[in-house]
Amino acid sequence: MSDDSRGDAALAGSLASRLRLPVIGAPMFIVSRPALVIAQCAAGVVGSFPALNARPASQLGEWLDEITGALAELEARTGRRPAPFAVNQIVHKSNDRLLHDVEQCVKYKVPIVITSLGARADVNDAIHSYGGIVLHDVISDRFARKAIEKGADGLIAVAAGAGGHAGTTSPFALVQEIRRWFAGPIALSGAIASGDAVLAARAMGADFGYIGSAFIATTEANAEEAYKQAIVDCSSSDIVYTNLFTGVHGNYLKPSIVAAGLDPDNLPRSDPSTMSFGSGGNMDAKAWRDIWGCGQGIAAITDVLPVAAFVDRLEREYVAARERIGAG
Repeated sequence: MSDDSRGDAALAGSLASRLRLPVIGAPMFIVSRPALVIAQCAAGVVGSFPALNARPASQLGEWLDEITGALAELEARTGRRPAPFAVNQIVHKSNDRLLHDVEQCVKYKVPIVITSLGARADVNDAIHSYGGIVLHDVISDRFARKAIEKGADGLIAVAAGAGGHAGTTSPFALVQEIRRWFAGPIALSGAIASGDAVLAARAMGADFGYIGSAFIATTEANAEEAYKQAIVDCSSSDIVYTNLFTGVHGNYLKPSIVAAGLDPDNLPRSDPSTMSFGSGGNMDAKAWRDIWGCGQGIAAITDVLPVAAFVDRLEREYVAARERIGAG
């Protein structure tokens, strides 16, 4: 790491001390709701949801009240402090709810805010006003530098293979480039669905594994059963990378594209200057509902489980992988 490295090196350790495993559950459109977030935090990993999942906007305060209340009750009942939760804010000009949603995060003192698709100093300042942490997701070293310059505390390196909106850079390269100058918290996103992969992320220089798709195949996830079963049944060969559905490149499950009446091998390109949740040209299918985002690591998922059971499995795999390496 260079002498001019930036970021608080102690912050990752402080956050990790509140976790059972160094894992952050990724916020997933539609899928992540209070039931999933509460279950993740109760299991000892960071739970998160996109602010835009709460519709209408007034529902966001209700969700934050539900989550904070449930976690406080859990701590009072068990004497055990649950993991912190996070809210994802889309920092993009198309999000006309941003200021309202940030105000709600400030009101409820949301511990972690994950910003995406842009970086704004005023948003970071608002979260810092009560001691909150801002993690910004990036697909390149260039975007990482911009995010830190605007005041983000940490980064989510979204590498090749991540579900939903994803980059194309190898996780080895992306983490290595960021770590050359940044000492603060880094979570790695991209095909992480097992305890082995979480340990690998840490070995690469990241502090946390960022897991999304694997949590879709849990009983608490707000996803239809066919979506959950597709996570179980499919593998990396069933993932399609396209910008058709939102204007931003992302990974999606091939069966859902076929079911929408589209040819996954011959998808047109969308206008990259706009971000929208459209129908991919098929008026009978809505991308936000019918096209299923998914990462490449799903071959590790063989059952639909409660969150608690899945995190138990992650921990067993993580410990076994660490012991295996130690004995090597």
